[in-house]
Amino acid sequence: MEPTTRRSFLVKLSAALAGGRRLWAREPDGLVFAGTYTDKGSTSQGIYAYRWDPDSGTMAPLGLVAKTVNPSFLALSPNRRQLYAVNQVDRYRGAESGSVSSFAADAVSGKLKPIDVASSGGASPCKITVDFTGKAAFAANFDSGSIASFRVLRGGALSEPVSSFHYSGHGTDPITQAGPHAHCTTVSPDNRYLLINDLGLDRIPVYRMNPDTARLTPNVPAFYQALPGSGPRSLAFHPSGRWAYSLNEMASTLDALAWDSERGSLTRFQNISTLPDGFTGVNTAATVAVDSAGRFLYASNRGDNSMAVFAISDHDGTLKAVQHVSCGGKTPRHFALDPGNQWLVVANQDSSNVVVFARNTRSGLLTPTGNQYPLSFPVCLVFR
Repeated sequence: MEPTTRRSFLVKLSAALAGGRRLWAREPDGLVFAGTYTDKGSTSQGIYAYRWDPDSGTMAPLGLVAKTVNPSFLALSPNRRQLYAVNQVDRYRGAESGSVSSFAADAVSGKLKPIDVASSGGASPCKITVDFTGKAAFAANFDSGSIASFRVLRGGALSEPVSSFHYSGHGTDPITQAGPHAHCTTVSPDNRYLLINDLGLDRIPVYRMNPDTARLTPNVPAFYQALPGSGPRSLAFHPSGRWAYSLNEMASTLDALAWDSERGSLTRFQNISTLPDGFTGVNTAATVAVDSAGRFLYASNRGDNSMAVFAISDHDGTLKAVQHVSCGGKTPRHFALDPGNQWLVVANQDSSNVVVFARNTRSGLLTPTGNQYPLSFPVCLVFR
């Protein structure tokens, strides 16, 4: 074996053993799609793709794969053949609305073929979710404080909105919470409910969902009430389905919640900061995710510019902070765990870079790899 090749092999072997990875269980190379802002002085033009190497945690840029305006959140269909994006704008075809776009994803080239564009049913959509059957999709409209559901038609096109709900009221902050701001749509693990994080109202409304028709019916109880001024932004369920974790943007906290799948209700049993001890600056929390084994939770901090790592108790679901590590840039708006849960990739919006961390599957700890890639205003990442 040549010296360079041998050194490369030993580095990979050492990293694999440290992170609990097995070199002989290689997964096929995949794709990473990145949504971007195309305004705000950005040079990006839409959705970009990378060829993903799960052995080395490296990404080979494939360039622009779909030209579309402000694709600030992306979601794949369950069969991974279609990709959906919100277009975060306030006007669409003369109406006060954004739009949602669907694409056919080519597994080889990463190119996205446009399928359809539909009204999001409200202004400035910031999240789209597809249910587990692939028959229904849901969008949260931030500026108008509304949500809409859609049937997924043959070939990946979207129907006109089937159910729409517009919220009213305000929170305790006279500026950020002057009105409702629907930010996140999350499907429950049993595919029976849809949960909406409303940052402006400090609430998580819950709906019963019919995936065949995409029709939503308000649940009883109708919502979970967060602490005043929290600003619930995003939500992640534990793989067991027993718990959910709501990330509060304004308070930079996490609500650990017991999930009652029969009643469709959430009950808070812990509220914990996402920030390191002693932090005194301005921060807004952004994204939350739980690893597939349900042992660790990850959250991103914009301001502290860090990734926070928490161990999850398998007994009662409580969280314990185990690490805060620099995100490798500025404003980590979104991040994603790779399919093998051995790497974590961060989209740093304001430093315009995408950064890869190695993840130790036993301890949950993140280690910078030095692998980073320039991209103007990246705001969402999806592994295919």
